[in-house]
Amino acid sequence: MAKPQNIVGPQVRKLRYQQEMTQGMFAARCSLLGWDLSRGTLSKIEAQLRCVTDAELVILAKALKVEPAALLPVSKGRSR
Repeated sequence: MAKPQNIVGPQVRKLRYQQEMTQGMFAARCSLLGWDLSRGTLSKIEAQLRCVTDAELVILAKALKVEPAALLPVSKGRSR
C-alpha cells in the first residue's frame, strides 16, 4: 500500500458511521459549510489516498460537530 496521504481519514469514517451518515449525506453537509466535497473525494480522504489541508480539516470537524483535534489519531500520552 502507498504511503498514507493524511492521518484523519480513519477517524472521519469512524465518526461519520457513528452519526449514521452516508458519504453522500456527509458531503452535502460539507457543501453547506462552503466546501464542495464530492462523495468520491470523501472516499479518497477516508481511505487516506488524498491529502487534507488545514482549512479542509476545520470543515470536516465542523461537519462532524467535533473539535479538529478529535480527528487526529491518539498518540502516546494523549487520550480522547
